Amino acid sequence: MSLPEFKLLRPRTIEEAVVHLARHGKTIRILAGGTDLLPSMRQRLFTPEFALDISRIDELKKIRMVPGHGVEIGALTTLSAIEDSQSLHRNYPVLCEAAAAVASPILRNMGTLGGNICLDTRCLWYNQSLAWRKSCNFCLKKDGDICHVAPGGKKCWAAFSADTPAALLCLKAELEIASPTGYRRMPLAKFYTDAGDGYNVLRRDELLTRILLPESSVGYRGVYRKLRIRGSIDYPLAGVAVAVKMKGRVIEDASVAITAVNPAPHLVQGADHALIGRAISEHTASVVAELACKIARPLSTSALTPEYRREMIRVFTKRAVLAAGNTGN
Repeated sequence: MSLPEFKLLRPRTIEEAVVHLARHGKTIRILAGGTDLLPSMRQRLFTPEFALDISRIDELKKIRMVPGHGVEIGALTTLSAIEDSQSLHRNYPVLCEAAAAVASPILRNMGTLGGNICLDTRCLWYNQSLAWRKSCNFCLKKDGDICHVAPGGKKCWAAFSADTPAALLCLKAELEIASPTGYRRMPLAKFYTDAGDGYNVLRRDELLTRILLPESSVGYRGVYRKLRIRGSIDYPLAGVAVAVKMKGRVIEDASVAITAVNPAPHLVQGADHALIGRAISEHTASVVAELACKIARPLSTSALTPEYRREMIRVFTKRAVLAAGNTGN
């Protein structure tokens, strides 16, 4: 399938980029690595008049340690750069594990952390050609008025299917967002809406610029586990991130997050209370696995059944918690 016609804009500064976003509104799309946007344009999911290629904004490609604060990661930092960063491996290993699990090496060389955070939600009824979607009378997420996954409701259940946000949630990440009026910061946990269509709070005139990881999250042991049909290329059909801070064999702090089984990534509430003050064991891992399973809401948005994906959240959570207790990260 060929791309629709569009005009390519190539700003060299953040300020120039947000001016274009404000000027063109709904007719413009941000192009970073292009690994998700361009295939979607070929499917006619997006037909923008303008594509804003931000790849020439060099200041968004840096990983910068800030003593006393943590680390700043530019939104254009490639996933392979994160995977290969020794400082991130040393200080924030769960993020490196999640980045290394994305797609294939070729796609990680192009795909960016900002793009992964802003990844469009996915569904069997949505991620199809125009002719296929037209034959089904479209869907709530694009051009239609019904969610084929849950026909009785008015909520889009397309699944959020990125890997790194689960790890970033465990690390208490914040986002820096630029607009024509300046910059704002917000916790990643407040960035997603839990709806498949309007899935994040980024406005039309805003650009994600940096990801901020606090110094308080340095040194946590990290594990990421992912279910996919093929060992490479595929999006997660279930994903679990675990980050734990250990003192000897006892857990001082812990976070667990899941992805790909809801319209947004979610922290597993109660996982910290189930783990803090205890040694990692089969029992504690099973308790956390049950908590993760309870908040997982996979529906018929993928090739695998919802029941299987929910069960794999339980299995992978238990495995990830046990692995976090044994890893030397």
